[in-house]
Amino acid sequence: MTLLTASAAPALGAAAPTAAATTADPPAAATADPLATLRGQQPPWHPCASGPDDADGADLDAAGARCTGITVPLDYRHPGGRTLSIAVSRLPATDPAHRLGTLFYNPGGPGVPARALSLALRRAAPDLGARYDIVAMDPRFVGASSPLDCGWPTSGPGAAGPDRLGFDRSAEIAKDLAARCAPYRALLPHASTRNTARDLDLVRAVLGEPTIAYLGSSYGSYLGEVYLQLFPDRVGRAVFDAAMDPDRFGPDLTATQGPAMAAALTAWAAWAAGHDDRHHLGTTTAEVLASVERVRLAAERAPLAVGAHRVDARALPQVLWTVSGGDDSNAYEEFSALARVLLDAAEGRPARPTELLEAVLTGLASPDTGGSAAVQTAIMCADRAVPRDPLGYYRDIEAHRADEPLFGPLTRNLTPCTFWPAGPAEAPTRVRNAVPVLLVGADGDPAATYPGQLSAHRALTGSRLVTLRGAFRHTVYAGMFAPRDACVDAAVDRYLLDGVMPAQDTDCPAPRP
Repeated sequence: MTLLTASAAPALGAAAPTAAATTADPPAAATADPLATLRGQQPPWHPCASGPDDADGADLDAAGARCTGITVPLDYRHPGGRTLSIAVSRLPATDPAHRLGTLFYNPGGPGVPARALSLALRRAAPDLGARYDIVAMDPRFVGASSPLDCGWPTSGPGAAGPDRLGFDRSAEIAKDLAARCAPYRALLPHASTRNTARDLDLVRAVLGEPTIAYLGSSYGSYLGEVYLQLFPDRVGRAVFDAAMDPDRFGPDLTATQGPAMAAALTAWAAWAAGHDDRHHLGTTTAEVLASVERVRLAAERAPLAVGAHRVDARALPQVLWTVSGGDDSNAYEEFSALARVLLDAAEGRPARPTELLEAVLTGLASPDTGGSAAVQTAIMCADRAVPRDPLGYYRDIEAHRADEPLFGPLTRNLTPCTFWPAGPAEAPTRVRNAVPVLLVGADGDPAATYPGQLSAHRALTGSRLVTLRGAFRHTVYAGMFAPRDACVDAAVDRYLLDGVMPAQDTDCPAPRP
């Protein structure tokens, strides 16, 4: 999933702390280029399926993909030291006679395995898959790339709730989660996006590609921003879908998302008001939002009974975050049904969860299976340091109670990074360059907010921005994670396939749901 949310921090089994890294044999003789040996490695390509139960790997194999593992340094400042294995997949171009090159793809996260989603990209954008080999790697510590798992019992502290008692409880959870990652403190500083960008370039070198094309969505856009800054001559054509603010990316980025989330909720409420005959949430936007407010106030008084679940003030904003899942009629229909169930529970009626609500509540109550939330947190903690005083977060939440009553206690809450056992190894990357890059995004994006997209546009002075106006969705290209738009798709395809960048920033009008 590409959505950067506040539910987990805004992916580390309980393996031994040393299992994720190995010690490389010392070279027989020193070389002028400390990475020369790693750049020259020739890893064997093999089927992607790791076993009979690996459905994603089997799908990749059936599509003609091959996978491998590429050795990279844990710490690029000491390339002869401990190493990691980065899992890489390669889908060959389906029209090799007209092949343009290799396209690296990152679908977002952070902490999302990318290899399986490369096939989803080829299916969604077959013209790209015809002309490019699509390469995807699971970032370090993610998926099959030397995975880490801190054994978290939950995905994050959730919202702070309505008072100091709720905030203190969320701080206790965050502190406990951070402590569970302490055995890995020697590895955590090296989980950064900066190192993942270096891994990407080492993979490029091993593949023998002088330059690459790059497509990144959501967090994948930030990875692309850092890669462009570190290796400006290695990218031919690049597209960032839902670009993140390079000057803010880190654990506290979620603090910018509250107003955008409220705007997305309001857009849904306007749609729901026009369909009151089905969901009975109100006949005007104001009435629908008043229904949501009744749910919020009821959850602050006592947990809401929804089937076998209890939805309290810590969980409710995370549940309502699902409004960011899309802005078409199907997504709004599902969210309206979810809201109706919550309103029934708030007003004391029997409330049976919809399929979507059951999945969300089950996920919130489940352990962090596979470590996805922990590694997402580890990446962000390694990218940017945050204030360590918990009370500063509480004061910020209180200062915004009036203007962000629903989402502020979630987006402005502290994260495990406040108590993290290891600081970043390097300063945040300052992105400032003129490399040509195409940015696409929605002006109502609730996660990659439009002010953040504009900040990326200013930092990347060679960029052009295509804005989907009046849309409240996260990511806009090819229908990968939100409704697709023909105008946006045409701009991206024209650049990646024909090399034609828009002459100036342009707008695409979003269709009304």
